[in-house]
Amino acid sequence: MKAIHFGAGNIGRGFIGLQLVKSGYDVCFVDVNPELVDALKFRAAYEVGYAAEGMANETVTGVTALNSLTESQTVIEAIAEADLVTTAVGPALLEKVAPLIAAGISQRRGDHPLYVIACENMIGGSSHLEKLVGRETDVTSAIVYFPNAAVDRIVPLQRHDDVLYVEVEPFFEWVVETKQLPSDYPILKGVTYVDDITPFIERKLFTVNTGHAIASYLGALFGKETIAESLQDVRVRRGVQTALYETGWLLLEKYGFDAKTHSAYIQKNIKRFENPRIHDEIVRVARSPIRKLGPSDRLVKPARELMDRGIEANGLALGIAAALTYFDPNDSESSELKAFIDKNGIEETVVTYLDLRPDDRLSQLIMSQYVQMNDSVNSIA
Repeated sequence: MKAIHFGAGNIGRGFIGLQLVKSGYDVCFVDVNPELVDALKFRAAYEVGYAAEGMANETVTGVTALNSLTESQTVIEAIAEADLVTTAVGPALLEKVAPLIAAGISQRRGDHPLYVIACENMIGGSSHLEKLVGRETDVTSAIVYFPNAAVDRIVPLQRHDDVLYVEVEPFFEWVVETKQLPSDYPILKGVTYVDDITPFIERKLFTVNTGHAIASYLGALFGKETIAESLQDVRVRRGVQTALYETGWLLLEKYGFDAKTHSAYIQKNIKRFENPRIHDEIVRVARSPIRKLGPSDRLVKPARELMDRGIEANGLALGIAAALTYFDPNDSESSELKAFIDKNGIEETVVTYLDLRPDDRLSQLIMSQYVQMNDSVNSIA
């Protein structure tokens, strides 16, 4: 069986590619980084380590790679023959890989099905990718399925002498929706299959991603460098826990999750963030604040839904305000956001980027927290 995976970075190698190989696939990574591509071609293997005591490294074999910039035709031909295509490139780059996937689909012959799964931190990633591919080709010209997925594994930025070595946390979750798949869909090792993925996507987005983001923005506010360091600060920990119990209440209301089980899920994820063996830098987790502050993303969406139910989202408002204070001159979104705030003020920023009305109660909570943060960091504790 043949799989094409877009994105040979740490998540691609340390999570998706690893599970595909364990599921019996020959994996071809597609990337633009010539160093990674050349190393994968030459060695046809790499090593995965685990950020936990007593867990041995794993050697991943049966892999190769292609450069999508210089070998695009070969990538298209590989997709035309593949059984499975996965991505882990980031939501913004799906539009870059879509034309290659579309070209590969247009060259497929016969009735052999292709499964395309976008393994991205976004709701409806595969459906979004299907729309992008559909702009380039008629996806009904071949038997192609785009099941939505939710993925979760912390893979921090890291630097090793071996360019291919990657270290990951032991925990992972990969959930795939089956309601539009045929009965004989392929079974991947370690994947949970569900009829409706929405509850699982929102559980992950509003717990893991929300908590991670708030830990990063509050941590940056207090001068921390890593997520684990941030959680050692009682002010950050309190802010994260408050927000996650707010989102937890929302998830219980919407989907009927068991309260005791979900509380354990929250605490398990906070322990993941605290793992001292994972040097998860704030600059990695906090990057792209405009996307993370979007009206349908991990901070504003649950806050708005809570407020609509009559519950004040104080913890989430705190996290949103912290995100609005975040600045990294090396991050284009952070720079854009800061420049807009400096020029137009916080009220116009909330309207423009968060899609909230200035007279909304949520807007008032956010702006009040933001003003306090600017006046005195200690006043928010």
